[in-house]
Amino acid sequence: MKAKYIISSAILSLFFTVNVFAQKSEEIKVWGNCGMCKKTIEAAALKAGASAANWNKDTKVLSVEFKEKKTSSQKIQEFIANAGYDTQDVTAPTDSYGKLPECCQYSRKESDKK
Repeated sequence: MKAKYIISSAILSLFFTVNVFAQKSEEIKVWGNCGMCKKTIEAAALKAGASAANWNKDTKVLSVEFKEKKTSSQKIQEFIANAGYDTQDVTAPTDSYGKLPECCQYSRKESDKK
């Protein structure tokens, strides 16, 4: 009986540990140009609750890790858009885009200039 209790406790502890530390990884397309863009995009993702963020200026892909209980891909994209950068799902407001330094103002699609 004692062995069953110990095994059950160990399995239950393992289950809760996995759920507490579970991270979701995702790749998000984010438009930008330079090293300043990289800093701003990554900072916005971290501010939105991502635990790790790395934007590649050549591929325009942001790799993020986050806990789903803390944030979401949508929330991360909204923070990035508010910083002035269009993402695959969220278009940055025109006024936020306009505040970007000239070197950071990337070519936007006509339909995205809302």
